[in-house]
Amino acid sequence: MPGTLPSFPSLPRGMTVPALLSSLPRGVTMPSLPRGVTMPTLPEAPRRLLQDCCSVFDHQTSGGVCGCCWALRPRYKRLVDNIFPEDPEDGLVKANMEKLTFFALSAPEKLDRIAAYLSERLTRELNRHRYGYVCIALEAMEQLLLACHCQSINLLVESFLSTLRLLLEAEKPHLHILATNSFVKFANIEEDTPSYHRSYDFFVSRFSEMCHSDHEDPDTKIKIRVSGICGLQGVVRKTVDDELQVNIWEPRHMEQIVPALLVNLEHCHSNSGSPAEQTEVCFRELLGRAAYGHINNAIKPVLMHLDSHSLWGGGGFAVRCFQIIMFSIQSQHSHLVIQQLLGHLDANSRSPASIRAGIVEVLSEAAVIEATGSVGPTVLEVFNTLLRQLRQSVDYQLTGYYDNAGKHRTTSVHEKTLQDAVIKTIGSFANTLPVYQRSEVMLFIMGKIPVPGIYPALGSPNAGFEGSRMIQVMLLKSLLQVSERYESSNLLTALPSSFLEPLLSFTLMEDPEIRLLVLSILTSLIDRHQNAPRITTVSVTFDVSVLEQKEDGCSRHDNLFIRKHAQRLYRHVYLACKEENNGPNHYQALFSLLAVLSVELINEEVLVDLLRLILALQELGASNQENLSVFNRCSLHAVCAASLHLLSQLGPPPALHQHVTQVIESRQKDAPHLLPENVLCDQPRLPKADLKVDKAFLFIQSKICEALIGSSYSAQCERLSTPYTPQLTDEDRLSRKMSIADTVSLQMAIDHASTSDPQKPQIEQITFETLKNTIEDRGAVEEEERRKRMEVVERFQTAPFEEIAALCGSRTSLLQSKLDQVFDLIVRPPPSPSGQSSRRSTPIFEMKFPDLCVY
Repeated sequence: MPGTLPSFPSLPRGMTVPALLSSLPRGVTMPSLPRGVTMPTLPEAPRRLLQDCCSVFDHQTSGGVCGCCWALRPRYKRLVDNIFPEDPEDGLVKANMEKLTFFALSAPEKLDRIAAYLSERLTRELNRHRYGYVCIALEAMEQLLLACHCQSINLLVESFLSTLRLLLEAEKPHLHILATNSFVKFANIEEDTPSYHRSYDFFVSRFSEMCHSDHEDPDTKIKIRVSGICGLQGVVRKTVDDELQVNIWEPRHMEQIVPALLVNLEHCHSNSGSPAEQTEVCFRELLGRAAYGHINNAIKPVLMHLDSHSLWGGGGFAVRCFQIIMFSIQSQHSHLVIQQLLGHLDANSRSPASIRAGIVEVLSEAAVIEATGSVGPTVLEVFNTLLRQLRQSVDYQLTGYYDNAGKHRTTSVHEKTLQDAVIKTIGSFANTLPVYQRSEVMLFIMGKIPVPGIYPALGSPNAGFEGSRMIQVMLLKSLLQVSERYESSNLLTALPSSFLEPLLSFTLMEDPEIRLLVLSILTSLIDRHQNAPRITTVSVTFDVSVLEQKEDGCSRHDNLFIRKHAQRLYRHVYLACKEENNGPNHYQALFSLLAVLSVELINEEVLVDLLRLILALQELGASNQENLSVFNRCSLHAVCAASLHLLSQLGPPPALHQHVTQVIESRQKDAPHLLPENVLCDQPRLPKADLKVDKAFLFIQSKICEALIGSSYSAQCERLSTPYTPQLTDEDRLSRKMSIADTVSLQMAIDHASTSDPQKPQIEQITFETLKNTIEDRGAVEEEERRKRMEVVERFQTAPFEEIAALCGSRTSLLQSKLDQVFDLIVRPPPSPSGQSSRRSTPIFEMKFPDLCVY
């Protein structure tokens, strides 16, 4: 009869229709209705029976008797089928799930079959787009994973992971998110037994791809990216602590994970759960688990990503990224990051200045964070790399190109930005070092500064004088950065001779910027109580109470420093004041240096020496022997007034302060141009005519001596009455020229030694004509000496060997005869009482000493 349903036999006890429908033989399908034929309307009971039949045909099983009879099917399959409800919206049948879990725990050898059957059911539902049943099957597998901790769990995991792969390969975004959440739950499970054959390569690749999602719906895109980040975090947790798992730190994995994280880290959102927030958490966890040998593999993709996306420039993303890195890794591994950045800086030495400046800025910020760790074993290599970048930048600034081919142009503005960044970074690195290493760094930088005639010029050969000058300025600025935070209680350690002598030589340079930098460096190294920032202006009303003074006297180390270096320091201060191109900043720096010297090294001897130096500077400004400008002379008087006013408050008798105050008041009334407030300002008030200083406006040496008499300074008054004269030495490394008097004296000594009889010395009178003739004949003497040297060179190049040997032999014989004469005079026996000298047959120097004689 058409339109009627086939009849079914009655079901066995305890069996339901859905369970029976799932046991039809494999290959049996529900026949489709012909085109145009529809299912007739049925009552409720027949319609429910028809649905049960369809369910039987959908859930096909293997052939055989067991496939046809539901009661004869394996128990694990029946238990799995029972967890699926009739309506997927009802969710997992919890009671039946508990039965399945109990069965799996009781018979763990069936876990692999249970997992395989669940995977089969999930695959079938996925192919039929019944996503509700897909979620139920996946939830069941998750609960089995959480409940089963035994050796057979590895078989369950393999089926579970294959199911996740299937979901991640689907086209539906919600399935990707579902699979990722399930993987994260699995990653948090601590397994009892290791797995030797499990691979996560697919998941690393797929989760990294999800982090780059570009879905058209913004909300969906964010969900997919956050899900991908969580998946990567799960992979890291599952593999990083298990040496038997896949090595997640291999470059092929890091090159996928790190860029995926950095792409999302660029997009900053304030709301919770954003990709940037999740990325930072994952990135910190990844780096926090990195061991010593894994740091380089984790940092290299970061550098490559910043290069490929041009992120070294503005915006601060590179700085933020490395701040996360430095705060996340273990502190003892920080120097590896620094070394990676230095190597990357060298690799980009021919890149645009903006890229180099960005890398240097990152280095500076990383050095500040890395202060708790260590720069590593190659401390000087760090500074060598930075100084090399400075020299290259100077070359690029002079040539206008940052490549050898001359194709890529650069500008002075960009290169100066880079140079400032490098100098700042040098200071940041130096501040992370202990005191003894900072001293080594300062010596290292000093050795790199080119000095004409002493050290070879650094940089390219085409840089010339201007290039050397620019390098000198850059390196001195770097030195100032290091010295500003240098703290040492021992000045002999802070200013050793190997460092102080070349530094003082720069005070004689013609370049005013170099001299100003040297004065600032000296002030920062001598100032151990941070008083220099308090001395903001040169003033005759300065109150010493604002300065931090030493409670005790000079220490033993300070006294040694004074005896060893004080006179040399005074000499260069005096010579620096004679330069014509000094500006207001130079006189401010000179006053700060004198003030710091007064506070740090004050004692009777130093105070008298400073008084003598200040009086000599006053005489220099009053006499104008050096043809200084009116501004320079007025500035010298102003510095002398301010320095004496400060010195008079540091312990001398009140009479000295009274004399200084009287002179200052006289200048305020009738000579304001001799005070710092009117000279060292934006609009100095200078006399229109030539400067003439009345005696009433000068500090008198005799009155200063009278003020010191009767105090502890009385013993030093005799020295104060002697005018200060700088010592004439050959320390001037810039010119290396001897004075005329030294040249004449040397020439006269040579002539005297060659012509005079040793027993009858001749005394030659030095007159004006002698000096004049010596100066005029100097050219002829030099020509004669040069000719003699050429003759010697030519003789040794062309003469036969026998002639050279005979010449050397004759000189040897002459030398031996002279030595015999000397020894004869030395070993002459003492006179005898009879007045007759008895000569020994054997000279003393030829006597054979006994064997037991100690000599």
